[in-house]
Amino acid sequence: MLNRTLYIREMKNSLKLLVIFAAIMTMYVAIIITMYDPALMATLDSFVEVMPELMASVGMQTGATSLLGFMVSYLYGFILLVFPMVFCILRANGLIAKYVERGSMVTLMAAPVRRETIAATQMWVLISGIVILLGYITGVEVAVCHTSFPGELDVSQLVKLNAGLLCLHLFIGGICFWSSCLFSETRYSLAFGAGIPALMYVIQMLANVGGKARDLRYVTFFTLFQPEDLLAGESSAYAGAAILLLAGCAMFAAGIVTFSRKDLHI
Repeated sequence: MLNRTLYIREMKNSLKLLVIFAAIMTMYVAIIITMYDPALMATLDSFVEVMPELMASVGMQTGATSLLGFMVSYLYGFILLVFPMVFCILRANGLIAKYVERGSMVTLMAAPVRRETIAATQMWVLISGIVILLGYITGVEVAVCHTSFPGELDVSQLVKLNAGLLCLHLFIGGICFWSSCLFSETRYSLAFGAGIPALMYVIQMLANVGGKARDLRYVTFFTLFQPEDLLAGESSAYAGAAILLLAGCAMFAAGIVTFSRKDLHI
């Protein structure tokens, strides 16, 4: 259930956004990984201790004893959560809601293609973009680590970690896609598609600080992504990733059904 012509066209439209986000993330990932130095870890940890609440809010912790542990602390609490999330928000909104708002959907609907096929094709465009972006970043991580610290990266562990990250962003993509299918105006699509993930991330930041706000971790879906536990092989971390993946698939399916039954007024 995919229209090849539409898919190719939309993937070309995704290219510019993918290049921009890939370039930004490459810069951050390369800079942070090359900062790793076991001899200077105490110095880096001291910066975290100066502003413990601020650093904890974005997942930065002290005491990393390995290269991958350092990456989890300094990359997987903010950089690799927020930038792919913004990509999901922008691209999902442009795939459905923007077409409807501008009246351009009439062009797609004029072709002998079912609504379900149009929605499914746009869904696969978004999923492909997420997979490409995270696959590219995984390659960058491997390349930078092997160049700067040969032999210190456990690639299989990194792949497992990023598989969990992919589940998280497919879940976020599901939220954004469903919102784009549900609303005919981009302001509402963005309000929900961007507002829900952004709010959940803010709640996660508050929960990371600890204290009385710690229980807020039960409110946000970001808690289901547990990098340290994934690396440790904890079953709860695998279950969290599976829940994110299944829920994301359900929301993508709901988006297709919603769009198929929607009154487009065209």
